[in-house]
Amino acid sequence: MTDLDGLLAFAARSRVPEGGFGHLGDDGALLDRPQETYVVARMTHVFGLAHLLGRPGAADLVRHGVAALLDGPLHDAEHGGWRAAEDDDTKAAYVHAFAVLAGATATAAGIEDGRQLLRSALAVWDGRFWDDAAGLAVEEWTRDWSTCDGYRGANANMHGVEATLAAADALAAEEPSTAAALRHRALRSTERVVHGWARERQWRLPEHFTADWEPVPEHNRDRPADPFRPYGVTVGHQFEWARLCLHLRAALAEDAPPWLLDDAVALFDAAAERGWAADGEPGFPYTLDWADRPVVAARMHWVLCEAVGAAAVLHAVTGRDRYAGLARTWRAHGEERFADPATGSWHHELDARGEVATTVWTGQPDAYHLAQMLLLDGRPVRGSLAAALL
Repeated sequence: MTDLDGLLAFAARSRVPEGGFGHLGDDGALLDRPQETYVVARMTHVFGLAHLLGRPGAADLVRHGVAALLDGPLHDAEHGGWRAAEDDDTKAAYVHAFAVLAGATATAAGIEDGRQLLRSALAVWDGRFWDDAAGLAVEEWTRDWSTCDGYRGANANMHGVEATLAAADALAAEEPSTAAALRHRALRSTERVVHGWARERQWRLPEHFTADWEPVPEHNRDRPADPFRPYGVTVGHQFEWARLCLHLRAALAEDAPPWLLDDAVALFDAAAERGWAADGEPGFPYTLDWADRPVVAARMHWVLCEAVGAAAVLHAVTGRDRYAGLARTWRAHGEERFADPATGSWHHELDARGEVATTVWTGQPDAYHLAQMLLLDGRPVRGSLAAALL
């Protein structure tokens, strides 16, 4: 059975001595490839959670990540914000959402300079990405912020909701008005994406949009296996949005609208019923088309992790045994198919038959989804996972 300590020991190998965290291969060795900001930020977040749990050595790893994000080459000292990668100068909302999350978790964990990272990342998110008229974030800028790409995406906004809720929890004690404003933003985004677009489409979540936020259902039809912008319905994102509805509901407390729970249930149930074994083989395909047929049949570890995590949170909120049963069943499937006893992590991609594959992901680059899955079960539901560990 995969355990958190084994996963963290494996993840610690991603530390790059010169700064940041790199991609790990299936053998646990660092791959020779440029660092990516989202990986550095995710790993900083994971080690922040580990520090909150009192794991030895975790604090040093969080500091290492915070320092890399504040002062390393991924940070653009000239124009502000973070480059997507060492070899990619674009400024992406997805990347900056994880910078906010890393700063929020480091702040919650009491790491020096964590608050500086959080404030810096929030300032860029607010000033460059957040579109208050839309209640959503734009997607991508050129390095000097001169040109904003016309594409809009739900994926970056999903992680924006996650990061915003974490930031609100980290700032709530000292800045309650700021925390309340951040939670309201998260509600606006969730209402538009889930209560609007997904509900209108019978709980099939559109991912891609024009600059005016008109859905583009055929986007990337010719590149359906894109790792960040795949064509069709991304099953794992429906599980993530369902869980985020419940974190948001917890954060808003008595001010939470009833639809947050109703929509979480509906979105989760649609993903579970349409996704599981959609092609006749156990597991969740990466994507479905708009008639619920598999498009990319590969099984991604993160999709299963999000399914297990969402089921665990739904059980905590509703008390329904069905969700606990699904969490156990899917976790057992993951342990049988994805778990890699040689590393303590999970293989990131399998084919429909359960063999290790690399059509979308190479190696085992980060511990974010699996660590959160391991930590969600049996804990109170809060706005953020860090808050549940305090």
